[in-house]
Amino acid sequence: MPRFGEEELKAKVRGGYVVESVDDMTEGYRRALVVQLTVQADTELISAPAYWMAAKDAPSTNTQVSAHAIIQDELAHANIAYRLLEDLGESKEVLVYGREPAEFKHPYGFDQPLENWAELVVANGFYDRAGITLLSDVYRNTSYGPLKRALVKVDLEETFHLRHGEVWMRRLAAAGGVAREMLQRAVDWMFPMTVEWFGLPDALKRHSDQLEYRLKGMTNDELRQAWLSATVPLCESIGVEVPAHFDEATGAYELGYPFPCEYDAAAKRWLFEGEEITWEEVFQRWKGRGPMNEIYVESLRRSRAQLLEWLN
Repeated sequence: MPRFGEEELKAKVRGGYVVESVDDMTEGYRRALVVQLTVQADTELISAPAYWMAAKDAPSTNTQVSAHAIIQDELAHANIAYRLLEDLGESKEVLVYGREPAEFKHPYGFDQPLENWAELVVANGFYDRAGITLLSDVYRNTSYGPLKRALVKVDLEETFHLRHGEVWMRRLAAAGGVAREMLQRAVDWMFPMTVEWFGLPDALKRHSDQLEYRLKGMTNDELRQAWLSATVPLCESIGVEVPAHFDEATGAYELGYPFPCEYDAAAKRWLFEGEEITWEEVFQRWKGRGPMNEIYVESLRRSRAQLLEWLN
């Protein structure tokens, strides 16, 4: 028998109660935590092959080493989240090796190919900023003690990834010419991709178990605004165009395109000239996964198969 009922536990965590083990959880709390940790783990895991592809375009040995260090960090962060899931009764073996590629729960952005150095550093500057925005909120507010402690290490290393992206975005912008053009092209498709990353707008979201169980503290729109408030000024400071601006009247960042809108994955291009689409259409796109989904998942599994072959 659970120690608490659902409403009793929600009231306790709102008052600051820290959950330390499954013995303190209700089934609803455990399910919500499993979903949150699975998204976190899958995102960290799939970022590794995505970054690996682009790291091959590094401009020097030193920069490639830096990219590989980031990849190593991401794999370690994935292991932390999968390890926490094991404490909740989930199998790391099944989660990593037993699911179909389309069953992974990472954001759609990591199903797109990162094909050059500019796209890698924009991924660090945009995607890792999104990760920090989400996980910093979890760290400040989560009622699950083991996750809060684990995020101390993760936050420090994700900050390095973000700084790497921002420094290189400034360098490419300052270089001008082809480098700046490649940077702008990467921003053109990756900025709306990351805006979409934060999910359904608050006005359309009926409830959130993660908020009710204090697994996080900010709503989707609050998280999106936090990301925009850091990212738009960065891009403006280096002369890179983004389809968003700060509106003095509303005190918030406003998007200059239909949101959500259609995406052409083959061309890596958002169809801003079209009409706003429904979130149901977005969810269908997400569920269908992107062009690199199977390739990235299989690359991780192939590495394991090779290791087992060598060991035997």
